[in-house]
Amino acid sequence: MVTAGEQVVSTRVLTVPNALSALRLLLVPVFAVLIVDGQDGWALAVLAVSGASDYLDGNLARRWNQVTRLGQVLDPFADRLYILTTLLGLAYRGLIPWWLVLVLVARDATMVCTLPVLARLGHSALPVHFLGKAGTFCLLYAFPLLLLGELSQTLALVAGALGWAFALWGTGLYWWAGILYVRQVAQLWRAEHRP
Repeated sequence: MVTAGEQVVSTRVLTVPNALSALRLLLVPVFAVLIVDGQDGWALAVLAVSGASDYLDGNLARRWNQVTRLGQVLDPFADRLYILTTLLGLAYRGLIPWWLVLVLVARDATMVCTLPVLARLGHSALPVHFLGKAGTFCLLYAFPLLLLGELSQTLALVAGALGWAFALWGTGLYWWAGILYVRQVAQLWRAEHRP
Protein backbone atom coordinates (compact mmCIF):
# COMPACT_ATOMS: atom_id res chain seq x y z
CA MET A 1 0.00 0.00 0.00
CA VAL A 2 1.10 3.52 -0.80
CA THR A 3 0.01 6.61 1.07
CA ALA A 4 -0.96 9.68 -0.97
CA GLY A 5 -1.37 12.48 1.55
CA GLU A 6 -4.09 11.27 3.94
CA GLN A 7 -5.33 8.69 1.44
CA VAL A 8 -4.11 5.10 1.33
CA VAL A 9 -3.69 3.83 -2.22
CA SER A 10 -3.90 0.07 -2.49
CA THR A 11 -2.63 -2.30 -5.18
CA ARG A 12 -5.85 -4.35 -5.02
CA VAL A 13 -7.64 -5.08 -8.27
CA LEU A 14 -10.99 -6.58 -7.28
CA THR A 15 -12.95 -3.74 -5.70
CA VAL A 16 -16.45 -2.40 -6.28
CA PRO A 17 -15.14 0.97 -7.60
CA ASN A 18 -12.84 -0.82 -10.05
CA ALA A 19 -15.76 -2.98 -11.21
CA LEU A 20 -17.79 0.19 -11.86
CA SER A 21 -14.90 1.67 -13.87
CA ALA A 22 -14.64 -1.57 -15.87
CA LEU A 23 -18.38 -1.39 -16.57
CA ARG A 24 -17.94 2.15 -17.89
CA LEU A 25 -15.21 0.93 -20.23
CA LEU A 26 -17.37 -1.96 -21.46
CA LEU A 27 -20.14 0.52 -22.34
CA VAL A 28 -17.86 2.63 -24.60
CA PRO A 29 -18.34 0.46 -27.74
CA VAL A 30 -22.08 0.30 -27.09
CA PHE A 31 -22.16 4.09 -26.84
CA ALA A 32 -20.06 4.44 -30.02
CA VAL A 33 -22.49 2.34 -32.07
CA LEU A 34 -25.50 4.21 -30.70
CA ILE A 35 -24.10 7.67 -31.39
CA VAL A 36 -22.95 6.84 -34.93
CA ASP A 37 -26.34 5.26 -35.72
CA GLY A 38 -28.10 8.40 -34.51
CA GLN A 39 -29.88 6.63 -31.66
CA ASP A 40 -29.47 9.69 -29.47
CA GLY A 41 -31.96 8.70 -26.77
CA TRP A 42 -30.16 5.42 -26.08
CA ALA A 43 -26.76 7.11 -26.38
CA LEU A 44 -27.84 9.64 -23.74
CA ALA A 45 -29.04 6.80 -21.51
CA VAL A 46 -25.62 5.10 -21.74
CA LEU A 47 -23.94 8.43 -20.98
CA ALA A 48 -26.20 8.89 -17.96
CA VAL A 49 -25.31 5.41 -16.64
CA SER A 50 -21.65 6.11 -17.28
CA GLY A 51 -21.80 9.48 -15.53
CA ALA A 52 -23.59 7.99 -12.52
CA SER A 53 -21.05 5.16 -12.25
CA ASP A 54 -18.19 7.68 -12.57
CA TYR A 55 -19.58 9.67 -9.64
CA LEU A 56 -20.33 6.53 -7.64
CA ASP A 57 -16.97 4.79 -8.11
CA GLY A 58 -15.01 7.79 -6.84
CA ASN A 59 -17.26 8.28 -3.81
CA LEU A 60 -17.27 4.59 -2.92
CA ALA A 61 -13.51 4.33 -3.31
CA ARG A 62 -12.98 7.15 -0.82
CA ARG A 63 -15.76 6.16 1.57
CA TRP A 64 -14.83 2.46 1.69
CA ASN A 65 -11.05 3.08 1.60
CA GLN A 66 -10.81 1.25 -1.73
CA VAL A 67 -8.67 3.78 -3.60
CA THR A 68 -6.40 1.71 -5.83
CA ARG A 69 -3.64 2.35 -8.33
CA LEU A 70 -5.72 0.58 -10.97
CA GLY A 71 -8.70 2.82 -10.19
CA GLN A 72 -6.53 5.91 -10.46
CA VAL A 73 -5.67 4.82 -14.00
CA LEU A 74 -9.03 3.37 -15.11
CA ASP A 75 -11.19 6.33 -14.06
CA PRO A 76 -9.44 9.09 -16.05
CA PHE A 77 -8.86 6.66 -18.95
CA ALA A 78 -12.61 5.97 -19.14
CA ASP A 79 -13.32 9.73 -19.05
CA ARG A 80 -10.90 10.36 -21.93
CA LEU A 81 -12.31 7.46 -23.92
CA TYR A 82 -15.89 8.75 -23.55
CA ILE A 83 -14.79 12.25 -24.55
CA LEU A 84 -12.93 10.93 -27.61
CA THR A 85 -15.76 8.59 -28.65
CA THR A 86 -18.33 11.36 -28.29
CA LEU A 87 -16.16 13.83 -30.20
CA LEU A 88 -15.63 11.42 -33.08
CA GLY A 89 -19.31 10.42 -33.18
CA LEU A 90 -20.56 14.01 -33.13
CA ALA A 91 -18.00 15.14 -35.71
CA TYR A 92 -18.83 12.15 -37.95
CA ARG A 93 -22.47 13.25 -37.88
CA GLY A 94 -21.55 16.88 -38.54
CA LEU A 95 -22.83 18.12 -35.16
CA ILE A 96 -19.48 19.59 -34.11
CA PRO A 97 -16.57 20.83 -36.25
CA TRP A 98 -13.49 18.67 -36.76
CA TRP A 99 -11.25 21.48 -35.46
CA LEU A 100 -12.70 20.92 -31.98
CA VAL A 101 -11.76 17.25 -32.19
CA LEU A 102 -8.21 18.20 -33.21
CA VAL A 103 -7.83 20.78 -30.43
CA LEU A 104 -8.89 18.31 -27.73
CA VAL A 105 -6.94 15.37 -29.13
CA ALA A 106 -3.83 17.59 -29.41
CA ARG A 107 -4.07 18.33 -25.69
CA ASP A 108 -4.20 14.64 -24.80
CA ALA A 109 -1.35 13.90 -27.22
CA THR A 110 0.70 16.57 -25.44
CA MET A 111 0.02 14.83 -22.12
CA VAL A 112 1.08 11.46 -23.56
CA CYS A 113 4.40 13.01 -24.63
CA THR A 114 5.20 13.80 -20.97
CA LEU A 115 4.89 10.16 -19.87
CA PRO A 116 8.43 9.07 -20.92
CA VAL A 117 9.89 12.06 -19.06
CA LEU A 118 7.86 11.21 -15.94
CA ALA A 119 8.89 7.55 -16.17
CA ARG A 120 12.53 8.58 -16.42
CA LEU A 121 12.08 10.69 -13.29
CA GLY A 122 10.49 7.74 -11.46
CA HIS A 123 6.87 8.95 -11.58
CA SER A 124 3.93 7.14 -13.15
CA ALA A 125 1.69 10.21 -13.18
CA LEU A 126 1.19 13.52 -11.43
CA PRO A 127 -1.85 14.36 -9.32
CA VAL A 128 -4.85 15.53 -11.32
CA HIS A 129 -5.25 19.31 -11.11
CA PHE A 130 -8.59 20.86 -10.16
CA LEU A 131 -8.69 22.70 -13.52
CA GLY A 132 -8.34 19.38 -15.34
CA LYS A 133 -11.27 17.96 -13.37
CA ALA A 134 -13.32 21.09 -14.09
CA GLY A 135 -12.48 20.90 -17.82
CA THR A 136 -13.39 17.22 -17.98
CA PHE A 137 -16.62 17.94 -16.08
CA CYS A 138 -17.56 20.66 -18.59
CA LEU A 139 -16.80 18.43 -21.58
CA LEU A 140 -18.70 15.50 -20.12
CA TYR A 141 -21.75 17.78 -19.77
CA ALA A 142 -21.30 19.59 -23.09
CA PHE A 143 -21.72 16.63 -25.39
CA PRO A 144 -24.87 15.15 -23.83
CA LEU A 145 -26.42 18.62 -24.02
CA LEU A 146 -25.54 18.82 -27.72
CA LEU A 147 -27.11 15.37 -28.22
CA LEU A 148 -30.18 16.43 -26.25
CA GLY A 149 -30.61 19.31 -28.68
CA GLU A 150 -30.86 16.75 -31.47
CA LEU A 151 -33.74 14.95 -29.78
CA SER A 152 -36.15 17.86 -29.71
CA GLN A 153 -36.54 21.17 -31.52
CA THR A 154 -37.98 22.60 -28.32
CA LEU A 155 -34.82 21.75 -26.42
CA ALA A 156 -32.45 22.54 -29.28
CA LEU A 157 -32.03 26.24 -28.58
CA VAL A 158 -31.38 25.99 -24.84
CA ALA A 159 -29.52 22.66 -24.87
CA GLY A 160 -27.41 23.76 -27.85
CA ALA A 161 -26.42 27.05 -26.23
CA LEU A 162 -25.58 25.39 -22.91
CA GLY A 163 -23.76 22.56 -24.71
CA TRP A 164 -21.56 24.96 -26.65
CA ALA A 165 -20.89 27.06 -23.53
CA PHE A 166 -19.75 23.94 -21.66
CA ALA A 167 -17.73 22.76 -24.68
CA LEU A 168 -15.82 26.03 -25.05
CA TRP A 169 -15.24 26.48 -21.32
CA GLY A 170 -14.22 22.84 -21.02
CA THR A 171 -11.76 23.12 -23.89
CA GLY A 172 -10.16 26.21 -22.35
CA LEU A 173 -9.91 24.65 -18.89
CA TYR A 174 -8.67 21.38 -20.38
CA TRP A 175 -5.80 23.16 -22.11
CA TRP A 176 -5.06 25.38 -19.11
CA ALA A 177 -4.72 22.28 -16.91
CA GLY A 178 -2.55 20.67 -19.59
CA ILE A 179 -0.19 23.65 -19.60
CA LEU A 180 0.05 23.53 -15.79
CA TYR A 181 0.75 19.80 -16.00
CA VAL A 182 3.57 20.33 -18.54
CA ARG A 183 5.00 23.04 -16.25
CA GLN A 184 4.98 20.57 -13.34
CA VAL A 185 6.87 18.03 -15.45
CA ALA A 186 9.41 20.72 -16.46
CA GLN A 187 9.89 21.74 -12.80
CA LEU A 188 10.49 18.10 -11.83
CA TRP A 189 12.99 17.77 -14.66
CA ARG A 190 14.86 20.94 -13.62
CA ALA A 191 14.90 19.85 -9.95
CA GLU A 192 16.31 16.46 -10.92
CA HIS A 193 19.01 17.91 -13.19
CA ARG A 194 20.00 20.86 -11.03
CA PRO A 195 23.77 20.81 -10.30
